[in-house]
Amino acid sequence: MARNNEIDSSAINHIRLGTEITGDINCKEGIRIDGKLVGNLKCAGKIVVGESGLIEGTIECANAIIEGDIKGSTIVNELLTLKATSNLVGDITTNKLQIEPGANFSGSCKMGAVIKGLENGSRKNSKEKTA
Repeated sequence: MARNNEIDSSAINHIRLGTEITGDINCKEGIRIDGKLVGNLKCAGKIVVGESGLIEGTIECANAIIEGDIKGSTIVNELLTLKATSNLVGDITTNKLQIEPGANFSGSCKMGAVIKGLENGSRKNSKEKTA
């Protein structure tokens, strides 16, 4: 039989409850963490951290839904969702942020694109004429 080397795009990687991984993970598709990861996680797709999930390290991905615990920096290119059961300790960099009541977050957050006219936290005095 010939081997099929194509990646199944409907498949999602899953680290189950009771599994502990020490080391970095890089994946092209989505991943769900219900166990423990001590290391960095880089994913081109979506990361879901379940209620029992714990990541101690840096996360980089396109989208993320956090229901469990994160201890480290979180970098999300599109939408980061913090569910009511989430606990995040670390800095966030994301384009969009959605936080449910009850979610816990401790750290700094950089969100969205640079706002035109804002420089170092203050507005420039603009003398534009309008019609």
